[in-house]
Amino acid sequence: MSNLAILPIILPLFAAIIVAFTNKKVPVSRTLTKSLSIVNLGVTAFICWYVFANGTIVLETGSWKAPYGITIVADSLSIVLVLTTNILATACAFYAPHSLPLSKEKHYFYAFFFFLIAGVSGAFLTGDLFNLFVFYEVLLMASYALIVLGGERIQLRESIKYVLINLFSSILFVTAVAFLYGAVGTVNMAQIAERVHGVEQQGILTTIAILLFFVFATKAALFPLYYWLPKSYIVPNPVISALFGALLTKVGVYSIIRVFTLIFTYNTDITHQLFIWMAGLTMIFGILGALSTNNIKLIIAYNIIPAIGFIMMGIGVFNEDALSGSIYYLVHDMIIKTALFLLVGAIAYVAGTSDLRKMNGLINHYPLLGWLLFLAAFVLAGIPPFSGFIGKVLLLKGALAEGEIGIVIIGLLTSLLILYSVLKIFIRGFWGEKQELKPTEKRSPKGFIGPVAFLLTLSVLLGLGAEFIYPSIDSIATYLLNPENYIHSVLKE
Repeated sequence: MSNLAILPIILPLFAAIIVAFTNKKVPVSRTLTKSLSIVNLGVTAFICWYVFANGTIVLETGSWKAPYGITIVADSLSIVLVLTTNILATACAFYAPHSLPLSKEKHYFYAFFFFLIAGVSGAFLTGDLFNLFVFYEVLLMASYALIVLGGERIQLRESIKYVLINLFSSILFVTAVAFLYGAVGTVNMAQIAERVHGVEQQGILTTIAILLFFVFATKAALFPLYYWLPKSYIVPNPVISALFGALLTKVGVYSIIRVFTLIFTYNTDITHQLFIWMAGLTMIFGILGALSTNNIKLIIAYNIIPAIGFIMMGIGVFNEDALSGSIYYLVHDMIIKTALFLLVGAIAYVAGTSDLRKMNGLINHYPLLGWLLFLAAFVLAGIPPFSGFIGKVLLLKGALAEGEIGIVIIGLLTSLLILYSVLKIFIRGFWGEKQELKPTEKRSPKGFIGPVAFLLTLSVLLGLGAEFIYPSIDSIATYLLNPENYIHSVLKE
């Protein structure tokens, strides 16, 4: 059954190649994309069930025993994130035909879409640091193609910033991996975790840890390294923005979780206190950005940043409740951010603008869009009993247990401001006097509603069904707090 671990990477790669040959036949590409996304989702769901029922799956490619060969590791953390990735991808596959102009669909959107999913899945599943770098480059190359798809001037301007910052962080990444290999003689994460405590010059490892954290923090958009994100994420089509907002920063967060719970587990008093302070500043500056703009797409893009702060808060507190909260919140945020990006894309389409100052009374013409946004605001802000509430309660409980009162206060205030920032769109854009629209001005949101409603339903169920879901999330937190479990699964010692 070890070959199951590679399927979430192989299937989207094959799908990308298949749809690349049908780019001129757009209806065929659409049908294939929807069908292959559902297949990949079904396969991933089965693998997820198998991992929780039978334990971690480790694939040693080419029959080379770990740590000598390339290792793919489907453990409880990675497979849950891969499953969430494929849920979002399926929703986006059904949304894309209604959002994208025909010219963009013909220019290999669906092929790059699958390459992005393969790269993200590979980053979650790889068992060594060098291949984490490789899969980062796969997903980044796909994202470079997607961000410039259409070739509009604003896209090209923002893409230069996006490419340069990622190019710089990739250079630092491969440099840090080279230094780490020189220090411990391996890039296999399980074997690195075994050897780091035996390295005599701990200062070298501390320097490498700082470099890796800088790389991952840049990709995760932590304070003060988030400046590249907001405008870069709103210039592509909404379906592309949704994929970026839900997945790319989360790969950076996952990398921090994996590396700093498995490898760099010494001097946690220093590193994790730093994480807590960075989490607080990330929340504050992210929500200030969301409150400062009237662009509805930019409001959602800025709201990515405080969510990363909440997840980092749990990593910094580093106890079972806090880590459970981080994982719960990570899954919740991936789903709700996708829904929100797709939703504001639909709102901008029917309103003919993304400027909140030019919208009014949309509830009279598009009531379903308005109430979906209202529900999404409460889910995002963590109002009970929705999924964001469960994650935040666990995070705050963990922080209070460690006496971190400051970050608890920042978290509570940020939650209220997050709610206000999204409700502002509802109050100012949907409420107000009815505006009469000519038949030629009224645009139908048909086709947008289904994927958004699907994702919001999952978010609600993630909260209402917490009693059934939490034990699995808690088991992941326990697993992370005991890195010898990962080491034993991979090296079989």
